[in-house]
Amino acid sequence: MGKSKKKEEAVFLRKKITLLRAFSLLIGSMVGSGIFISPKGVLKNSGNVGLSLVIWFGCGILSMFGALCYAELGTRITKSGGHYIYVLETLGPLPGFLFLWAEYFAIRPANSAVVALAFGRYILEPLFAPCEAPLLAVKLVALLGYYIVLILNSWSVSWSARLQTILSVVKLAALALIIVPGMMLLAQGHTENFQDPFNAQALVLDKLPLAFYAGMFAYSGWFQTSFVREELVRPERNIPLAVIVSVITVIVGYMLTNVSYYTVLTATDVLASQAVAVSFARKAFQSLISVIPVLVALSCFGTMNGGIFTFSRTLFVASREGQWPPLFSMIHIQRHTPLPAVMLMFPLVTAMICVGDLYHLLNFFSFSRWLFIGLATLGLIVHRYRHPEIPSPFQVPLFIPVSFTLICLFTVGMSFYSDPVSISIGCAMVLSGFPVYYLLVQRSMPNCCRTTFHSVTLKLQILLKVVQQEIRTY
Repeated sequence: MGKSKKKEEAVFLRKKITLLRAFSLLIGSMVGSGIFISPKGVLKNSGNVGLSLVIWFGCGILSMFGALCYAELGTRITKSGGHYIYVLETLGPLPGFLFLWAEYFAIRPANSAVVALAFGRYILEPLFAPCEAPLLAVKLVALLGYYIVLILNSWSVSWSARLQTILSVVKLAALALIIVPGMMLLAQGHTENFQDPFNAQALVLDKLPLAFYAGMFAYSGWFQTSFVREELVRPERNIPLAVIVSVITVIVGYMLTNVSYYTVLTATDVLASQAVAVSFARKAFQSLISVIPVLVALSCFGTMNGGIFTFSRTLFVASREGQWPPLFSMIHIQRHTPLPAVMLMFPLVTAMICVGDLYHLLNFFSFSRWLFIGLATLGLIVHRYRHPEIPSPFQVPLFIPVSFTLICLFTVGMSFYSDPVSISIGCAMVLSGFPVYYLLVQRSMPNCCRTTFHSVTLKLQILLKVVQQEIRTY
């Protein structure tokens, strides 16, 4: 009887993410604002329609390589935490902390701000058409959408996962409403926008890394299951299945969507548009002018939900590993959600939405993100040779992590030439983590500070009604 009661009262993150929910999390995270705003960035930095389509396909293949590497890492390393835990376990505590530092202060808030701003712009488009929505209104709606998702993830794991499943269907419906009309017009012979697709006069080779950043932003999300590894049902089977099926689905969908865009819109139209999907609907079918923006906004809402759902797990795991304050490894007594970790992103995302510009934010966080993703897949190679005794139910050929790592690091290096200001700020943000690590993480805290810190943590723990998770081995 005593054991039964103890089991019922144990507080820990439950295994509630099935294969369907994992697939929905990946689709819901990948198909978001990217496919509706990145076409402009890819075209602007590639120079012509033909090369932009090649880049879209290349980004899809690169994403598949990365997803396969992460699927293997997810079967070798049984902890949640995504990029952070993979860098920590394979390359050591300093690279792990630097990623955590960049993720909290640069990557995740800037990424969330970009998606939230796209959400605000698209949801207001039908109300202000044919004029452009006021920037202040866009930012206010972006903040409102982000706060709603924040509250939902603080309230229930199951609710946020169910919403992700529903919004994944909405995202596919939004793509279908663009793909079907575009393919119909293409079948009718509307190929004039594909004449001379590789026009060399508009080629801008020095900006190609930024084109890849824009394309990879649209595909980003293929790594989301690695953040919730401990909450997955049968992860050894479901992680590889979910990433392979979802990435293939998104590659096909994105290629068809871009062909549809260029069937209806000229390159000039795409570059002049603030919301490509709305411009497409306005020119292709007037009856879709009010439907597509709403569906796109819901797609962005799903991406915000997936981002908060997974990032809170990174802080949760970092706290458990001793590299982040212990309060953020605690979960709510009744709702079993990592409430402190979810709420921590509130101030930074709010600030970036208020002051940020969408495309500068995109370049700013892409440097750090792809640097550490490249290091994580480098870590896979290192981990294989250091620990050949660890069984791996799923293993990819060696050329996949080698190719992915080299491409990521080369693109990161070249981006200093393409956008030196934004990339230098991102680099400085990463380097600023060095003194923090050596002063606050590696060195022991003085006794007086430790007592004060413990007292504050205890008071916040009582206020938020959170407790330390019961540690379990999965």
